[in-house]
Amino acid sequence: MVVRAGCEVLRPVHDRTDGVDGKVSIEIDPRLARDTDATVYQTHALWNEVGQPNLMVRIPATVEGLPAITAAIARGISVNVTLIFALDRYRQVVNAFATGLEQAWRAGRDLSDIHSVASFFVSRVDTEVDRRLDAIGGEEAIALKGRAAVANARLAHQIHEGFVAGPRWQRLAADGAHPQRPLWASTGVKDPTYPDTMYVTELVAPGTVNTMPGGTLSAFADHGLVKGDTVHGGYEAAREHLDSLRHVGVNYADVTETLEREGMATFESSWDEFGRTVARQLEAGPS
Repeated sequence: MVVRAGCEVLRPVHDRTDGVDGKVSIEIDPRLARDTDATVYQTHALWNEVGQPNLMVRIPATVEGLPAITAAIARGISVNVTLIFALDRYRQVVNAFATGLEQAWRAGRDLSDIHSVASFFVSRVDTEVDRRLDAIGGEEAIALKGRAAVANARLAHQIHEGFVAGPRWQRLAADGAHPQRPLWASTGVKDPTYPDTMYVTELVAPGTVNTMPGGTLSAFADHGLVKGDTVHGGYEAAREHLDSLRHVGVNYADVTETLEREGMATFESSWDEFGRTVARQLEAGPS
């Protein structure tokens, strides 16, 4: 299995960093994302099939996925929570993660073996918000373009920061738990008029992960600059920006609901195409 081989290649990194890095994610069938029981079953099956400690099973952050996240964590399975857009949903993801750790602790599991990331999708937020701002039109609306995604991600980090500072997390950390790291996903810039590294340079903070696509990684290697933490200190401005979007008529809740729905459709389409590709190759036989 390719995923198992990937885990084996990255196992030294995993061991050297006490399990913090060197992770490989495997995706559940996205068509199960609205079925909690089926998601739990497949998550457990994939975890057992790969059998490597540096595996993460990727579960979409749908409403139905939340109890599946808790169940997986409670069983000692590391989870990559994916497709997060809304701040309220992220709060639910954090709660699902913590609840799973608490259940794992009561079951006598070693919390230090459990890891998780929360994948907050970035660029798609600007794509959808900018489209709505163009439709609204006017100088005030147009001036707000290109800043919603970073604002949204920074406020997500504020939620994370607030949680790890609280007593619920402190109790879990004292029992050996690792924090659920914020992960910035979909960080390739879609609008060519924006800086091609903006979703990297504007989202630098300790303990976060940025999964850059190849083009963005190359661009950043060529001309990207890290000038220190660019997340802390930006919370108030981020909140004000989302307030400004609401003021001109952008419905934030509808934006995030639309993005989740479209994201799931994209996941399912990619999964189906992957299945068809594998089937064609099997039918063709060895080359």
